[in-house]
Amino acid sequence: MTDLIYLLVLVVTGLLVGVLSGLLGVGGGFFMVPIQFGLFSSLGVPEDLALRLSFGTSLAVILPTVVSGAIGHHRKGAVVWRAGILLGLSSLAGVVTGAYIATHIPAAPLEIFFGFVVLAAGARTFLSPPEGEVDGAPEVNVRACLLWGLPVGLVSGLTGIGGGVLLVPILVVAMHFGMRHAVATSMVVMVFTAAGGVASYILNGLGTPGLPSTALGYVDLLQAAVLVAASIPAAQVGVLIAHRIPQQFLKYAFVALTVFIGLKMTGVFTLIGLPF
Repeated sequence: MTDLIYLLVLVVTGLLVGVLSGLLGVGGGFFMVPIQFGLFSSLGVPEDLALRLSFGTSLAVILPTVVSGAIGHHRKGAVVWRAGILLGLSSLAGVVTGAYIATHIPAAPLEIFFGFVVLAAGARTFLSPPEGEVDGAPEVNVRACLLWGLPVGLVSGLTGIGGGVLLVPILVVAMHFGMRHAVATSMVVMVFTAAGGVASYILNGLGTPGLPSTALGYVDLLQAAVLVAASIPAAQVGVLIAHRIPQQFLKYAFVALTVFIGLKMTGVFTLIGLPF
């Protein structure tokens, strides 16, 4: 792969990640991780290292991207700050634990686990009852926030995603948030999960042989810089779109995206011979 093509792939990926982040309240890790994995593999990085680098670098991109998105949603008055902060603090223990586990087990089980998590989140969102989709400021249950934050953080650390792909269904189904409030509040929580995950992937990867020269632990600084430069402004575009389209459309767009990525990561497309 030439340097120009490599750069173009990163820029386009960053733009898409930013838009998806602002639009659907997800970090975009489930989109970035497969692409980054392919790029690292094309450079000759061993599979296990390539996947861990993909997870760590993905979280490094998600952090500033969701900060940008959270600011945009806050300006629209959609962020439920109390819920976001409580969930975020609870998620920190989970994300550190998940990142540690992910850096000490083989790559293949993580890919499959990642795929099934995404599929489950999409299915649960699709099956959510109508009362989870109405507008209006939701009530915040402190116990529920502290309870749900931990598994969201664990999955985030294990799979290199911000956790929004799992958190949005939880907010909509279990905590009765409207879709716009769920999307906006999810971005605040991902600030916590991404920050904890980045620190863990850096620390657990320090001194590992075979990493690219541009890597700090399991975070590739060069890839992260290019992706972030594209994703931050694109996140604001996603925010604008999210507040101009029906909530039902947001729901079905979220479901469609999770189904596609989940099937890809579990190997279903490869099994049936589709070129995705």
